[in-house]
Amino acid sequence: MIKIIVIACFLLIIASLGTALYNLIVRKPEEHSKQAVHALTVRIGLSLLLFIFVFIAFRSGLIAPHGIGANIEKNRQAAHLQQQ
Repeated sequence: MIKIIVIACFLLIIASLGTALYNLIVRKPEEHSKQAVHALTVRIGLSLLLFIFVFIAFRSGLIAPHGIGANIEKNRQAAHLQQQ
């Protein structure tokens, strides 16, 4: 479920960028400015919303890191436990 929300948010961000690009290229100069600014403002809002969502999901344990960073943390915890 979390992956679907993140992918949907990324798609909305890309659609917002596409809308801004369309407004800058195709529309007349007096029309495109407000619409492009609005599309880019929506993109910034979606990006912030996605960041907050991922942060909350991480802190609540719904998602867990994996890869290099996760292995480093596991090694630190194991070393700390061996010292005690």
